[in-house]
Amino acid sequence: MSAPHLPKVAGIDSTVPAPPHTASPLPALAPPPRPPGAVIQDRLAGWVSHLTTLHELTERLARTGSLDDALHELLRAGAALLGARRGMVVLEPTPDASRDDCFGCLDPGRGPALTRGLGFTHYELGHIETVPRSVTAYGRILDGRLPNGRYAPSGPGVGPGGPGGGPPEAVAQPDLLGDKTLHPLHLEVAVRLGFAASYTVPIASHTAGTLGAAVWMYDEPAAPAERQCHLVGLYMRYATEHLARLLELEHARATVATIAEELLPSRLPWVPGVQLAARHRTGPRGGGDWYDALPLPEGALGLAVGSVSGSGPSALAAMGRLRASLRAYAVMEGEDPVAVLSDLELLLRLTEPARTATALFAYAEPAARKILLAGAGHTPPLVVGERRTEFIETSLSAPLGMLSCWEAPSVELSPEPGETVLLYTDGLLRRTGDPMDRAFARLHAAATSVPRAARDDPAAIADHVLRTVLPEELEDPESLAGSEGLAGSEGLTGFDKAGGREDVVLLAARFA
Repeated sequence: MSAPHLPKVAGIDSTVPAPPHTASPLPALAPPPRPPGAVIQDRLAGWVSHLTTLHELTERLARTGSLDDALHELLRAGAALLGARRGMVVLEPTPDASRDDCFGCLDPGRGPALTRGLGFTHYELGHIETVPRSVTAYGRILDGRLPNGRYAPSGPGVGPGGPGGGPPEAVAQPDLLGDKTLHPLHLEVAVRLGFAASYTVPIASHTAGTLGAAVWMYDEPAAPAERQCHLVGLYMRYATEHLARLLELEHARATVATIAEELLPSRLPWVPGVQLAARHRTGPRGGGDWYDALPLPEGALGLAVGSVSGSGPSALAAMGRLRASLRAYAVMEGEDPVAVLSDLELLLRLTEPARTATALFAYAEPAARKILLAGAGHTPPLVVGERRTEFIETSLSAPLGMLSCWEAPSVELSPEPGETVLLYTDGLLRRTGDPMDRAFARLHAAATSVPRAARDDPAAIADHVLRTVLPEELEDPESLAGSEGLAGSEGLTGFDKAGGREDVVLLAARFA
C-alpha cells in the first residue's frame, strides 16, 4: 500500500517540515560604516534644498506690487514652510514719530490696517476678531510695541544701541485645547473653527519696526520643528522690508490722491435748469486730469474738463494753476469760449513752455438750453437722450502749448429737455486698452444702453457708463465709494484697480 500524496498547492506549504539537513538562516549583516563626511554632506544637501525653496518664495513675494497680493503670498509661503493649512495676517503699521515731512502732516499713519486670511472666510475671520486682543499672541505682539512702532524694551538686558529692545519673539501654542490658561472665548472660537494649535510670527525688523503679525493654525496639536521656525524667520525678515516699502508706496499714492482731490471742486454748484454729477479718479502716479463747474452772471454756467501732460506732484501743481486761471478767464469773458482758451494757451506758453494741455470749455445757458463750447485737442462731448446718443464734433485743433498761437472756432449745441451732456477726459478711453476708434465705439454703446429709469439722474448715467466701459476695473466691491460731495448723489469715485494708470474724469450735465 502506497503512502498518500499530499495535495499540490501554490507556493510553500508551511505545514511541511523543513528537511533536517537545511541550514539555519545567517544573521543579518551590519551595514558598512558610512564615510566620515557623509553626514555633513547630507546636512548640506538639506540646507541647499531649504535655501532654494526659500529663494523661490522670496522671489514670488518680490513680484507682488500691492499690499493685498503681498499679504496673501506671505500667508501661502508661511503655510508651505510650516506645514499648516490655514493662517491669518494682521497688518497695523503705526506712525513713525521720527518723521516730520509734509506727508506725515497730511496723514500721520504709514498705511491702512488690514486683516487677511488663508483658508478662512470673512465670517470666520470675524469670529477670530471677537477674541480679546490682549489674550491672543498677535495682540500681545502688537500692543507691546512703542508708539512709533519700534520694539518695546525687553527688560534689564536691553542694549545701549537704541531706545527699544530686541525684536518680538515668535509664539508657539502647540495644544490650544489642552491649555488650561487659555481664555474661554479663545477656546470656544478654536473649537468652532476647528484649529488646535497655532504659531505666531511678528512682522518686524530693526529698520521698519513692528508692522503686524502673522498666525498659522494647525488642525491637530502640533508645533513646527526648529528647522521650520528658522526658515520662517528668514522669510519674515525679507517680507517685513518688502511690506514696509509697499506701505510707503501706498502712503505716497494716497497723499497724491488727496492733493488731487483738494485741487478739484469740493462740491458742484446748484444752477436752475441743470443737474450736475462728476466722477474723478487719480491714477497711482498722480496725473493732471481735472474738471470744473462755475456759476456765471445772468444764470449762466461754465463747464470745463482738461488734462495736463505729465504725472506726479509737478503735474498736479500745473493742473491747479491751469484750473484757477481758467476760472478767472471764464468770469471775465466766459460767453466767448474761444477767448477763454486763447488766454489760457497764452498763459501756459509763457509760464510753462515745456508743458502741454488739452481743455474743453462750455458756456451754458440752462434757461435757453443753449451751449457754446470750444475744445483744444480734447475729446468731443457726448449727448445722451431719448432720441439721440451722439458725439458733438468740435473743430480739429491742437492741444494748448503746441502752437505759437492757438485758435479754433466754437460750436453751438441746443440740448433737448431731458438730455445729458457728458464731458470726459481721454483717460476714460485709454483705460480700456483698445484703439481709440474702438474705445469711442465702446463709450457710445455704453451711453446708448443707459436704462430708461436712469436717464433722469446724471449721476446714474455716469455710473452706468463707467461700469459698462470699464467693467474689469469695477469687479471689486470694496473699490466703490460714495461721491455725495462731488455729485450730489451717491455713486462711484474709487473705480480703480492697481493696474490703472490713467486719470479718469467724467462730468455730466442734464438739462431740464
